[in-house]
Amino acid sequence: MLSAALLSLCALNLSAAEKEQKAEPKNNLKFYGFIRNYFAFDSRESVSGTGDLFYYLPKDVKMVDGIDVNDQPSFVFLALTSRLGVDVSGYSIDNVHLGAKLEADFYSGLSNSSNANAGEYFPGNTKISGTATYRLRQAYATITWKELGKEQKNSVGLKIGQAWHPMAADHPHLFSLEVGAPFGPFSRTPLVQMDANLGSNWIVSAAAIWQMQYQSAGPAGASAMYMKYGMTPEMYAAVAYKNGSFLVRGGVDVVSIKPRVLGEKEGKTVRVSDRKTSVLGYVYTQYSHKKFAVKAKTTFGEGGEHMNLMSGYAKIGENNDGSWEYASLRNSSSWLSLSYGKKWQAVLFLGYVKNLGLADAASGPLAKGDVYFCGNGFSNINQMYRINPQVIYNIGKLNVGLEYQRTSVQYGEYDGGNLNACGLADKGLHWVGNNRINMMVKYNF
Repeated sequence: MLSAALLSLCALNLSAAEKEQKAEPKNNLKFYGFIRNYFAFDSRESVSGTGDLFYYLPKDVKMVDGIDVNDQPSFVFLALTSRLGVDVSGYSIDNVHLGAKLEADFYSGLSNSSNANAGEYFPGNTKISGTATYRLRQAYATITWKELGKEQKNSVGLKIGQAWHPMAADHPHLFSLEVGAPFGPFSRTPLVQMDANLGSNWIVSAAAIWQMQYQSAGPAGASAMYMKYGMTPEMYAAVAYKNGSFLVRGGVDVVSIKPRVLGEKEGKTVRVSDRKTSVLGYVYTQYSHKKFAVKAKTTFGEGGEHMNLMSGYAKIGENNDGSWEYASLRNSSSWLSLSYGKKWQAVLFLGYVKNLGLADAASGPLAKGDVYFCGNGFSNINQMYRINPQVIYNIGKLNVGLEYQRTSVQYGEYDGGNLNACGLADKGLHWVGNNRINMMVKYNF
């Protein structure tokens, strides 16, 4: 009798557990990705990454024995940017919804030519061999509180992990790998981000951001050490208004770093209180109607080199205690993107960058080595522009695209290795341009 009672009790408990398990929502996994091939021709030696597929700008004239060694065409095609990701959704507790994203793709992982004398025979980029490595793009969890307030139209969401920098999350209608950089911010980075939907139209956002792959410049080169020892996260805040197919967003980003924690005074090593703080603002807008869409973004302010903007800062003086004084370079970067069509899609991208010099001028000319500029650019850039028409054929899961990209840079000449007191090279201004023809074949799954 006791055995029968125990068996009945176990059966009841098991039945209740099964019902509870069935009632609990389960994670939904959505896998996605693509195989992507690029075929790229450049008319001039340029600064570019990820197997020369992520394009920045053409290099300045470099005369050697009467010839410009950077006036050299090249061609490459690779599939190393193929991607795989998974979205997790469907789990909730009351009105709290949980989710996650994990995304990775192949990266350059390429090495320099095995020929140690390659620099004697070729002008620059010799990273053309090796095996592409798999790398993390995004990995974050989301917590969203929905249906808040009397009318239940409000919601608050948290994103925690590695994700797009909120200033870089809005992309133009481009299939090229750099999607508009360096004319707009480009960065994925560790962050904690809050987005609050206030009713049907307004969104307020804030984030605390750290650095990993995309880093600030400084005396030791590009590094995340400046933020680590500064112990201050990058801070971001924005407000957006949306109404149907129209959206406008404005925000501000503040970065405070310590370029050094140790210095020298009277020949002895001392602790120093170096700190550099910069403020960068932006406005973004988009609108779509049937087959037509337009997007535009402009950023203005200080620094931003950690987001691939053509900017940075400079050492402008030394103090008696061994610390240094800094001033940020100001930069204006803007782009406009127009798109029309669905199956056949025509795109036009226009970009412009202007280096506006230091926010606080130095007392005299600046040594080239005292200007800490974006590692994918050069401190003698005065301005630059890009004209980029594309045509894309979309058929089911297959996309085929062809683009022509004209990028021109106005360089200045260093005056005896120096920049002027505003951190600009304003002598011998001259334009250098590159013509890129790029084709993409992409299969989505």
